[in-house]
Amino acid sequence: MQIGLISCTKSKREQSAKPKNLYMESAFFRKARKYVEANSDLWYILSAKHHLIEPDGPSIEPYNETLSGAPVAKKKEWSETVYDQLRTKGLIASDHRLEFHAGRDYYDELLPLLNEATVEVSIPTDGLRFGETLAWYNDHL
Repeated sequence: MQIGLISCTKSKREQSAKPKNLYMESAFFRKARKYVEANSDLWYILSAKHHLIEPDGPSIEPYNETLSGAPVAKKKEWSETVYDQLRTKGLIASDHRLEFHAGRDYYDELLPLLNEATVEVSIPTDGLRFGETLAWYNDHL
């Protein structure tokens, strides 16, 4: 089973919305969402504020919180919570693949936790600059 994980974005709607619609102001989120909807069995959003959230979950208010540039201790704590959520949902399994569509701040501290598990991990746009990442989605949609 392939599970897409998309990071939240700075650009958000100005009013509360279901998570899958809150971040649609962002070109990155729109492209990543379209990609994971076409190529994943399930997908989730990695939220700096709310951790792992379901796209069709309850509406949430816009917020201004990011892991970009956050202290390592905060990213580690956030990653431990997300790891626990992934485990509780049964998403960490040998026949599953977690595919990250996020900046490194959203997976650097999570990867060591996942490396100890039996789940496969993929980061197709790792190392690409923002424009290159958008081009990658254009080429793969």
